[in-house]
Amino acid sequence: MERAAGGVSYQRFPRVRIRELKDDYAKFELRDTDASMANALRRVMIAEVPTVAIDLVEIEVNSSVLNDEFIAHRLGLIPLTSAAAMAMRFSRDCDACDGDGSCEYCSVEFHLAARATDSDQTLEVTSNDLRSTDPKVCPVDQARAYQHALGGTEPFDTAAAADQRQLRRGQELRLRAIARKGIGKDHAKWSPAATVTFMYEPEIRINEELMETLTLEEKRNLVESSPTKVFNIDPNTQQVVVEDAEAYTYDDEVIKKADAMGKPGLIEINAKEDSFIFTVETTGAITAYELIMNAITVLRQKLDAVRLQDDDADLGELGAHLVGG
Repeated sequence: MERAAGGVSYQRFPRVRIRELKDDYAKFELRDTDASMANALRRVMIAEVPTVAIDLVEIEVNSSVLNDEFIAHRLGLIPLTSAAAMAMRFSRDCDACDGDGSCEYCSVEFHLAARATDSDQTLEVTSNDLRSTDPKVCPVDQARAYQHALGGTEPFDTAAAADQRQLRRGQELRLRAIARKGIGKDHAKWSPAATVTFMYEPEIRINEELMETLTLEEKRNLVESSPTKVFNIDPNTQQVVVEDAEAYTYDDEVIKKADAMGKPGLIEINAKEDSFIFTVETTGAITAYELIMNAITVLRQKLDAVRLQDDDADLGELGAHLVGG
């Protein structure tokens, strides 16, 4: 949103460049913006992109050693495929079921029925035993196993399915569960992000004239002073070079080492205040690409809401301040 205050425009045009993209991992650059927008995007990805998770469990039979509440809690933490979550309704806003969260527009029903009959072995009950009434919403492990069966490139580890309970002979577990749309702000089970981090892109300058005054041993000591592998020595020129600028953790150890050697200004490291490097890992509920795009959509909706409030003159003193009043 553009704001004029004293003739100064704060409008920006952020740019995104994808470096690496997998189903559950992404690394990208966010440029031409500031830390407030970068942090807003990060917080939206963690807490406000909707997914689907089990929210209501009705235990019909449970003769296992775990109590009902423990099983219900574990069911809630199973990541469910949520590509359709953005189009679903929140149960509190659904007019088709009067907000009780039990219709096709705002919920998905699951069933689980398991009984151990073998006297020699225990029966493992996992997320793969859940049966969904909507094929678009199922445990992530089920979806991956199905994709692999259809000829997916990555093998599926059946041991990765979320273990719910081991049943001995004669024990039984039968239940009905309702999954609903939600966001991580309400409960962590709805967060699609395993981790979202960003860092300022470092800008590293080496004073080549000062570097020429160092012996090879001093150069090695300088390189080794960095806790991470940021610098290295070129085997051909014997010069200190930047090997991986993004490995720098803003610890200033190499700068302190240069000062201790009596060479202040040997290396200068500054953070680019308008350039950020994001690393995103998902729970599998949605892909990393969907997480990023959905977060941008949610952020746009929030900014549009602020713009509409401003147009209606609802910002009061803040609005007057922003326009220089």
